[in-house]
Amino acid sequence: MKNLIRMISDDGQLSVMAVDSTNIVSDMRRIHSTSKVCSAALGRLLTAASLMGSMLKGREDSLTVKINGNGPCETVLAVSDSCGNVRGYIGNAKVQLPLNEKGKLDVKGAVGTEGSLTVIKDLGLKEPYVGQTRIVSGEIAEDITSYYAVSEQIPTVCALGVLVDPDTENIICSGGFIIQLLPYAQEETIAKLEKDLESVKPVTAMLFDGMNPEEICRAVLKSFKLEKLDDAEVEYRCTCSRERVAKALIATGKDGLSEMAQDEVTEVVCNFCNKKYHFPKDEILALLNNS
Repeated sequence: MKNLIRMISDDGQLSVMAVDSTNIVSDMRRIHSTSKVCSAALGRLLTAASLMGSMLKGREDSLTVKINGNGPCETVLAVSDSCGNVRGYIGNAKVQLPLNEKGKLDVKGAVGTEGSLTVIKDLGLKEPYVGQTRIVSGEIAEDITSYYAVSEQIPTVCALGVLVDPDTENIICSGGFIIQLLPYAQEETIAKLEKDLESVKPVTAMLFDGMNPEEICRAVLKSFKLEKLDDAEVEYRCTCSRERVAKALIATGKDGLSEMAQDEVTEVVCNFCNKKYHFPKDEILALLNNS
């Protein structure tokens, strides 16, 4: 079954999308060996990026969401293609923090409450679109909501969740949804939305109960008639390759390549999937001669 769905109300006044990102976050944890709180932080951002990326129009478009906060986990970054496939990394994956006052993973403490959230959209134009807002809470969903309100002027509701087994640290379930009011939404629609949101369960509770993304959309907007726009099977997907790494090495310039050529082998590790690429000295010299 496909794990991301986009829907619209039959009157065309709001849209909703939801994703079950359990497989994505499980793969992320396996690759990055994240602590519980870092699994929740990066998992939430990957989930948000998947939903946001699925809104892109062009096949080759991509979206990057980066949080630079003052918390110990440092930079948190997620990249999505236009289908919703994502990859990401976190600056310090081993952060350990006590549970917060609600007995939950302290994502706010890991991310920090001061800093910025940046969204970069590569739409195939000469320059990418860049939007940046201040962190409002560090809980990520609230920061995504704020970004849309401030940077894109789109009234948005975002909910994200990652449930981690406290003993094994495995991912039990993960997912999220985004609701957006479309132009000319009427006050009656807004009132119905606010009423529906009063009784919404946490995303992880709905996933844990076995609900799929379409059922989540309908449960969240129970007063609306929804029509499916499209759905997709999304995953954690790194796009690194030896060719791309070689281009990155060339981009360091002649001085950088000359320094690398002093070693018999240069090792490059992908930040997103931890795959290692090895370039012998003669290959570095060839890159240097061709740069």
